[in-house]
Amino acid sequence: MAFEFPQKVLFKHCDPAGIVFYPRYFEMINDCIEAFFADALEQPFEEILKSGGIPTVQISANFKQPSFHGDQLILALYVSEIGRTSFSYRLAAHCGSEYRFEATGTLVNTNSAGRPTAWDDNLRNKLSTQM
Repeated sequence: MAFEFPQKVLFKHCDPAGIVFYPRYFEMINDCIEAFFADALEQPFEEILKSGGIPTVQISANFKQPSFHGDQLILALYVSEIGRTSFSYRLAAHCGSEYRFEATGTLVNTNSAGRPTAWDDNLRNKLSTQM
């Protein structure tokens, strides 16, 4: 099951040639993850960050084709693995029928001291429904 996040390529994402500057894709990925937590898991980051965090501990990306100012991307996030304190995902981004980039990453649930902590049962169950 994919969580889909629409992302219009904005001026702020682009270099002077109007092509997405690749670090901006990582911002888009994080925006997708934040929306995933708020919308699919009903756990907004602003609530989570009051007592802990969900930092990225691993991320990699492959860029297939450039994206341009004004493109309408769809970022599709798939939960691929759930651990005791972390989960991994795969993300694929398309513009229409064109495949633009893919990414994989791992996030870890941390407590207020920044130490890995087990998912609560409610959040673990919600993550499981997204696989």
